Amino acid sequence: MFSLYRIARPLLFALPPEAAHTLAFVAGGAAKAVPGLCRAMELFFGGISPSLSRSVAGLDFPGPVGLAAGLDKGAQLLPIWKALGFAFVEIGTVTPRPQPGNPKPRSFRLADEELALNRMGFNSEGAEIVAKRLKNRPKGLVVGGNIGKNKVTPEEDALGDYRMAYRIIAPLVDYVALNISSPNTPGLRRLQAPELLGPLLEGMLQTRKEMGLEGQPIFLKLAPDLNNEELDSTVDAALASGISGLIATNTTLDRRIIQSEANRAKVNKWGDGGLSGRALKPKAQAVQRQILQKLKGRLPLIACGGISSAEDALESLDMGASLAQLYTALIFQGPGLVSRMHSTMSIRRNFELELE
Repeated sequence: MFSLYRIARPLLFALPPEAAHTLAFVAGGAAKAVPGLCRAMELFFGGISPSLSRSVAGLDFPGPVGLAAGLDKGAQLLPIWKALGFAFVEIGTVTPRPQPGNPKPRSFRLADEELALNRMGFNSEGAEIVAKRLKNRPKGLVVGGNIGKNKVTPEEDALGDYRMAYRIIAPLVDYVALNISSPNTPGLRRLQAPELLGPLLEGMLQTRKEMGLEGQPIFLKLAPDLNNEELDSTVDAALASGISGLIATNTTLDRRIIQSEANRAKVNKWGDGGLSGRALKPKAQAVQRQILQKLKGRLPLIACGGISSAEDALESLDMGASLAQLYTALIFQGPGLVSRMHSTMSIRRNFELELE
């Protein structure tokens, strides 16, 4: 499968990133419509060893590696992700009302550094359409719903948007993630400030209670660009609120992670947007370490940002993260990546059990 993707990748990468994404989703949609094909793919990729299962925030995950939000915004290919071996999938970001996102071009890649830049801007079909697809989600796959506010909604009215999206999406997913950290919606990251975050989380937990979903986890997704003091304050606000856990990190605005001067100049020419991919890992891990030190085991953390291999995921788990997510690495390494990761992690886990 990896060899096949190496052959196909130059053809896909000859297309603009968003066009390649659309083509891949058309192919995925056709594949999932073929009777028995997803099951055959699942057998081919080998599934997930039971030794990797874990319980996080009251949910049972068949393994530690999941798909981060941003790739399958509309819950279109859930059977495909399950067949490829993902233990869980976070769909979205879903906004309460449909919106087109930012003008194109808004997605770019640096193949030699396995980095991507995007300024998609929460392009979303809206919660109602996504909810219709979620009603037919495959069994045995943990699904999270990542939600955000519409661009035209002022910050002071953000809670209303999150509530609206939550009411539609939450009954159909296993957990909800509040995205307040995308750099591509003006003012969104200001919601991470404790004076705004506290009321937002209080309102969301009240909404969860009103819907009788107290057992459903609510996670908060944070940016990698907060300074140490800001990050500590945000984590303190999260702890005080009573939410279920944190996800770190989203994309970064920090162009210093780009290794090549030529690539940095290229990105500067492309303009605004958040960077994701392999070179984000050190920055993301620094944030994750600080969060874990503050949490002291009181809440779980889902690690995200620069995870490109089993070794990367294991580093995050060894630091104390409960789960790991990836997205950009899948674009550069292809559909066999997550099954290889789970296989490598299973070998290590079985070795540890033998030592015990």
